[in-house]
Amino acid sequence: MGDRQSAAVAQQQLDPAARRILERVEVDGIELVRFLYADHGGVIRGKAAGRSRLSERIGTGIGHTVAMMAMSMLDRLQPVEGMGPVGEVRIVPDPATFVPLPYASGAAAMLSDLRQLDGSPWAACPRTFLKDAIALLGSEGLTPVAAFEPEFTLGRRLPDPTGGPDRLVPIDDSLCYAAAGFDLAHDYTMALVRALEAQGLPIEHYYPELGAGQHELSIRPATALKAADNHVIYRETVRGVAFRMAMWASLAPKPIADQAGNGAHLHISLWDADLEHNLFADGKGGLSVLGRRFIAGVLAHLPGLVALTCASVNSYRRLRPRAWASAYTCYGMDNREAAVRICSPMGGNVEASTNLEIKPSDSSANPYLSLGAVLHAGLDGIRRELDPGKPVLVDPDTLSAKERARLGCERLPSSLGEALDALEADRLLMDALGPLRGAAYLAVKRSEAADFAAQDVAYETFQHLRAF
Repeated sequence: MGDRQSAAVAQQQLDPAARRILERVEVDGIELVRFLYADHGGVIRGKAAGRSRLSERIGTGIGHTVAMMAMSMLDRLQPVEGMGPVGEVRIVPDPATFVPLPYASGAAAMLSDLRQLDGSPWAACPRTFLKDAIALLGSEGLTPVAAFEPEFTLGRRLPDPTGGPDRLVPIDDSLCYAAAGFDLAHDYTMALVRALEAQGLPIEHYYPELGAGQHELSIRPATALKAADNHVIYRETVRGVAFRMAMWASLAPKPIADQAGNGAHLHISLWDADLEHNLFADGKGGLSVLGRRFIAGVLAHLPGLVALTCASVNSYRRLRPRAWASAYTCYGMDNREAAVRICSPMGGNVEASTNLEIKPSDSSANPYLSLGAVLHAGLDGIRRELDPGKPVLVDPDTLSAKERARLGCERLPSSLGEALDALEADRLLMDALGPLRGAAYLAVKRSEAADFAAQDVAYETFQHLRAF
């Protein structure tokens, strides 16, 4: 059977969504479709299918070595049993995630699962991890809705005058929320907004942030899997638009040592199965008992959880006291130094806008692992009917050690190594990750901690700029 006949047969076997993609690819002149996934190092990787074979590849995926999920963000392969040179999985795209790439003419992308050769989920697939967490909540009648709230730094890549690694030089030094910041980044911002909207990511709000060249542009909440998919598309688009304009944009947690760091705060709420009622809202403008128990679960697991939500060595240069990034295991109403912030609901839209903000979260994390782990932690609090205690009403770093102890307010890990120790000791999170995924994640992240410990800050910064 010739290639054309094979493609025709494959197309007949596809579901309607996949057939619509093939039609769009032809009409829009798309020549390459990227099958993307996020790895244990937090890096977005993938392979691309050509138009002539896309009808087959949508269903079967593209072959991929199992070893890639043992690769660090420095492209250093780690020894993990089951992830060596022998063995293959398939990068299988989800047709529902198809988007054109406005910054890459003739290209499109789909977010993908990593599947075994028989089509079953692979035990190290991050996207499957989040799907399983969503299903677990679904069995309790709960539907998670989420949004990442990312910050990024915009500038240009210039050589270091002292001969060190290249640097990110911000495009401006405007003040926080200053009108001048809108103007100085206008051309890039409008290109980014149009690119995101063209991919189905509706803009929530935008403003220039505290750091030089730093911006925050957030998109609207979505159900949990779509929220994580959206964050991958967002990360790619922020950087892709910048590359196209001969600029450099980075979502790294601390891209410039003496400037504010970039977070990706995670907003979350739990709804009923029909998405009709926000179960975090108590009907009186406050947080429900369910919401409080979710907070308690997150706080109980937070020391290990941050190994997944603040997943890089660079993260811990941002995750410090009095940096508006959170550094303690506490919660509070509109307290932006608390690890969990209860967000004030909007007048006239109280139920829909009631949500929690997880502050220790950034874009060096794999969003499927970070969001999935938060869901596991929160559900544990719900199932065990945990109580989060009293809220913290001030910056916790201004309290005495005795006052913090009374409130159960403990310092978060101050390094990736400490966070990994806490994760490895957290049975709930390790059981949720599973043996293969858990072993691979720890191996990859411990290698990164060791590799960067042997290097200076300039090297660390450049490598995180390059990856994120």
